[in-house]
Amino acid sequence: MEKIAMLGGGSWATALTKILSENGARIDWWQRSKEDVQHLLRTRHNPRYLSAVQFDLNQVFPTTDLEDAIEEADWLVLAVPAAFVQPVLDKLGRDALKHKKVVSAIKGMIPSKNQLVTDYVAERFRLPRTRLGVIAGPCHAEEVALEKQSYLTIGSPDAGLALDFCELLRNRYVRAHPAQDLDGIEYCAVMKNIIALAGGIAHGVGYGDNFLAVLVSNAVQEIRRFLQAINPQARDLSASAYLGDLLVTAYSQFSRNRTFGGMVGRGYSVKSAQLEMNMIAEGYYAVKSIHELNKKLKVNMPITEATYNILYEQVLPTTEMELLKEKLR
Repeated sequence: MEKIAMLGGGSWATALTKILSENGARIDWWQRSKEDVQHLLRTRHNPRYLSAVQFDLNQVFPTTDLEDAIEEADWLVLAVPAAFVQPVLDKLGRDALKHKKVVSAIKGMIPSKNQLVTDYVAERFRLPRTRLGVIAGPCHAEEVALEKQSYLTIGSPDAGLALDFCELLRNRYVRAHPAQDLDGIEYCAVMKNIIALAGGIAHGVGYGDNFLAVLVSNAVQEIRRFLQAINPQARDLSASAYLGDLLVTAYSQFSRNRTFGGMVGRGYSVKSAQLEMNMIAEGYYAVKSIHELNKKLKVNMPITEATYNILYEQVLPTTEMELLKEKLR
């Protein structure tokens, strides 16, 4: 039996715990909230996210003790919001992950460092990149809970690690495939949230599907330019780990980033939109990180810059979208 420590209590952590535990893995499931852990132990449901999913407590062991959760684990799966990764993991000693494989399910960056999650983990715990992986692909937690057909990609420099984790995920409704482009997949997962935010803002101020299609088409080119500047290599951005993830996040009713952007476009302040959603929209933090990184790279990124200006420079969404539409082709 594979032993997996799952860190995080949100919808994606809940969906992954469902998949992995139903495939026979033991899951030590760390959550910060004592009340949520007690609710899980009492009812076998997560009270906040995907509450219809029922867990077998012979396979899933909820806990608030971080060190206890990871002690015996073969794998550590990170599924907390990117903004909380550093505060959580900095509680651990530098050798705590010495013999473990770490897979990030986070589609965001460490805000204080403008750093990919896997880069932070490698640096903080002195882990070789061959012990790291990332989960990507067009796969909303809500559809996993409904057991809708879904596809995932596991990116890692180590083909064996990627394939092993794919095997832990594969079931009747999940297909998983390995890939070796760790950085490209992770950066694309970050950037697609920014694009979804921009699409939500555009929809909120009154633009339609025609504009969104052009926005997404231009976004592919923007992502390609950025990836070639920060991590140049041959990669097929039409693959589902890249384009598929972008499309589902930009268009889906389940996309929290698109929802967040739509609220901002309709006139909500950032703070009021965050409070009403009660969920983290990773794109809000990601756009600042990418903006900061691009100060040195100087890549042409009009969609990212427009989103940054609206969220951080308080430019009116209507004004910024008028400027952006002249830059798209």
